[in-house]
Amino acid sequence: MTEPVSTYQQAYVNNHRRRRRLVAFWQIFILVLFISLWEGTTRLGILNDFIFSSPSRIIKTFVTMASDGTVFYHIGITLFETFLSFFIVLVAGILLSVLLWWNRSISSVLEPYLITLNSLPKTALAPIFIVWLGNNMKTIIVCAISLAIFGTVINLTTSFAQMDPDKLLLIKTLGGGRKDMLRKVIIPGSVPNIISNMKVNIGLCLVGVIIGEFLSANAGLGYLIVYGSQVFKLDWVLMSIVILCIIATALYALLNLIEKVYLKRHTQ
Repeated sequence: MTEPVSTYQQAYVNNHRRRRRLVAFWQIFILVLFISLWEGTTRLGILNDFIFSSPSRIIKTFVTMASDGTVFYHIGITLFETFLSFFIVLVAGILLSVLLWWNRSISSVLEPYLITLNSLPKTALAPIFIVWLGNNMKTIIVCAISLAIFGTVINLTTSFAQMDPDKLLLIKTLGGGRKDMLRKVIIPGSVPNIISNMKVNIGLCLVGVIIGEFLSANAGLGYLIVYGSQVFKLDWVLMSIVILCIIATALYALLNLIEKVYLKRHTQ
């Protein structure tokens, strides 16, 4: 019996590896094909390279701006604002969720307001933030936070409320209080959900930062996009968009790696 089972397992592993290689191949193929078509159509004059730019022009623009450090300055500003807003959302989201779990009355009172604020288009609030906070980095940070905080609180509060009731009852039976439930069951059991929220929030914070930079900034990739479109330097615009795609992919991959490491350590 052992040999057939082992053979089936090896066949499954091999099939899974082939599928992953095939997916990776097609992902790379589509990217290379898109870049090749983009470059080829602009060189042949099918697309206007002034309006649509091209991969070679984007690389040339990046090298030019990298030579004096300008592009790295703008990338650094955007990353700083993104990480700061992400950290605030993470800490505030967990603390507020704990508060709502701890006091069900407060949770019941605030739930409709959280749902309403989460559904509200945050771009509608951005001009108000400018009036309240001024044309500065604080407005950008608050704009990014507003995009992610309400959904985080709602998701984590729901996660806390869905913890195993038997474990909570056991702690209560043994004389433990809500503090023990929080420390022994709620927080440890919600770590996978917290990480999943982090994967979503890093993208939301990046989007919020770019929206804020569109309206209130003199530096950052969002500022480059707006300024480049105003002075018809579309190479700047598309270069900034490409960099944002790379940043978003890298940040998601980093958090995905953290999730895999955590799950691997806690499922062995």
